[in-house]
Amino acid sequence: MNLAELTERYDDRLRTDDFADIDASANGLQVGPNDPEEVDVERVAFAVDAAERTIEEAVEWDADALVVHHGLSWGGIERVTDRDYRRIAPLIENDVALYVSHLPLDSHPELGNAAGIADLLGLESREPFGRMGPEHIGQQGHGDLTRAEIGDVLSSELDTGGRDVQQFDFGPEGIERVAIVTGSGVDWLDEAVEVGADALITGEGKQKVYHEAREVGLNVFLAGHYATETFGVKSLESLAEEWGLTTTFIDAPTGL
Repeated sequence: MNLAELTERYDDRLRTDDFADIDASANGLQVGPNDPEEVDVERVAFAVDAAERTIEEAVEWDADALVVHHGLSWGGIERVTDRDYRRIAPLIENDVALYVSHLPLDSHPELGNAAGIADLLGLESREPFGRMGPEHIGQQGHGDLTRAEIGDVLSSELDTGGRDVQQFDFGPEGIERVAIVTGSGVDWLDEAVEVGADALITGEGKQKVYHEAREVGLNVFLAGHYATETFGVKSLESLAEEWGLTTTFIDAPTGL
């Protein structure tokens, strides 16, 4: 498979173009040659973040491409110096292309990060959640769960880097509707209330979420930004394996 085909397959499946006006991330191929059709891809590495550590491991593994959720370009790069240089130079010097999918991967109803957590919890009757412009970047669904059960599943199944799942038990013990926005999703607390959710699951919190959740009577689970966002890239890895490519997942948990 050449790089152009790999990029096109992911862009089509993830509806990358539909997020161009609402995502600060430059989704799609961020680092690569002018003519990707001339680049053969056999080995693809996957990671949550494009950081020095993950890029170095991809290079060491002899990857032809690295696919990540958090890329290098967030609204443009004015100068390639210092940290940006240390990240980009190894990709170019070793002919490793970088493909990025941020909100498109959050949003996807089957491959996305929220979808992965919904799968873990066995949620049914799923619907989009987490409005961002004309799109949604999360999911909501029904289950017959308790606060303790959700906490146990998140703690045992997510790669939290040793960090405890933080839990605000301000809603009912029995939980029927769950709203999910992975990563940094506490800004969708009001929408969770609007849809009648008993719990909001996200990655990291802000100071205000404690009081807001307490005042509206909503359970909130903060399971870690990294921990809640490994699902999407692992789903893309599974697709690559189906396409006959050799893959590896580079795990670099932050504990945040």
